[in-house]
Amino acid sequence: MKGLLLVLLASATVLRAEFRWAEKSLAELQAEMTAGRVTAEQLTQDYLARIAALDRAGPQLHAVLEVNPDALALARALDAERRAGRVRGPLHGIPILVKDNLDTADALQTTAGSLALVGQKVPRDAQVVARLRAAGAVLLGKANMTEWANFRGSNSSSGWSARGGQTRNPYALDRNPSGSSSGSAVAVSANLCAAAIGTETNGSIVSPASANGVVGFKPTVGLVSRSGIIPIAASQDTAGPLTRTVADAALVLAAIAGADERDAATQAIPAGLLTQLAAPLPAQALRGARLGVVRGPFGLPGRLDPALDRLVAQLRAAGADVTDEVKIASLGKFGGATYEVLSYEFKDGLNRYLAEPGRQTPMKSLADLIAFNEAHAAEEMAFFGQQDFLAARQRGPLTEQAYRDALATCRRLARTEGLDAAFDAGKFDALVMLTRGPAALTDHVLGEGSAGSSSTLAAVAGYPSVTVPATEMAGLPVGVSFVGRAWSDARLLALAADFEAHTRARRAPEFRPTAAVP
Repeated sequence: MKGLLLVLLASATVLRAEFRWAEKSLAELQAEMTAGRVTAEQLTQDYLARIAALDRAGPQLHAVLEVNPDALALARALDAERRAGRVRGPLHGIPILVKDNLDTADALQTTAGSLALVGQKVPRDAQVVARLRAAGAVLLGKANMTEWANFRGSNSSSGWSARGGQTRNPYALDRNPSGSSSGSAVAVSANLCAAAIGTETNGSIVSPASANGVVGFKPTVGLVSRSGIIPIAASQDTAGPLTRTVADAALVLAAIAGADERDAATQAIPAGLLTQLAAPLPAQALRGARLGVVRGPFGLPGRLDPALDRLVAQLRAAGADVTDEVKIASLGKFGGATYEVLSYEFKDGLNRYLAEPGRQTPMKSLADLIAFNEAHAAEEMAFFGQQDFLAARQRGPLTEQAYRDALATCRRLARTEGLDAAFDAGKFDALVMLTRGPAALTDHVLGEGSAGSSSTLAAVAGYPSVTVPATEMAGLPVGVSFVGRAWSDARLLALAADFEAHTRARRAPEFRPTAAVP
């Protein structure tokens, strides 16, 4: 067994070293196509070969549920546009994966990782997917994910779905990738795609981004349309980019952000914000910026305290005015209110999604999904159950007072007495905190162990956050999060990009069998 693992490690390392496009930014890939040194078709073929070598074979990352059979044809059409003098923008010809909860009106499935939705026909592309296509991106395929975005049952394993199996962390294959945008984060980190789209309700972009050593951006709720995305909670859901650099995240965000008549939350986008997102990121954004460091309690290992001390020193060296530390009184006081909100909104949103005109699937309601899981328990519930589904089934309409009270509690604690109070008191441009601890071991018996998390405040408030690779523990990546006020997305990206420029902490994975424990 040891010899087999060594061979696996060696072969995978060679594959990484020989991949022509490893760690290339979107701008670098675009420059190669502009110069005629590679076509979108060749680039797409290379990423498909990479998926075959590392996702289907080699370390078998299980990050990609399925590749798009039309990907090469899409790339050829975009090459023809380029030859004719039409380049749509910085994503023209760029191969991008999307999470399996985004509708794609093509040959790809949209299932949230569940066997229950296999074969469904969607009425149209999700708005995010439509914007990517309009920007010239090549839809490479669907990324694996924690089934139902980890809102099905307790003791689940992040990155597992009945359709795709268990996604593996590329830094240590026995470690968990976190989720629920597991495949998106792993695919970006392992260079299986140029960029990917994930979704977040609470931590599902920033947590796997941190655990897999990439950048994850969770926008202000409403900046990116949710139409055509399998929902959990309308008050918190958003899609966002996972990339290897902050600049790449900014390019993808600029392409997918914007108003959509099918998502009322997008009507609140402030005038001028989309223009700001389309502009180049300003240099030296940290110089003179007021930052507040939040140390928790987030359930993080104490061994990370020295690493956070070093990050504070790096921020100050870059010219930031740093207050260490900022206390947030509402931390840990949410009780059951957050789950109550998610449970109510999940039933409402999912039933609306399944009942949308033009959507073709035998699953017409949450009750149908529960019955399907019971009938296919061997495949669907081999490792964990559907307690969240059963609890949501008991919820009434969103007019019930219990829901209204829980939502009011969440907004008061996350906004008024939480982030807003902290921003007002310190006049901060952003709050800074470690995103989570290093990846836990994957465990299908007891479920994924806790690695701590700082995502709840921004998630429940609906405010933007971005995680950037910052440090490591035993060779496992740990990210730092910048959290901002609502609609401060452009400013947040600039701060994160300057931090990245000063630290350059990302290290490409080597697909080791286990962590490099001393």
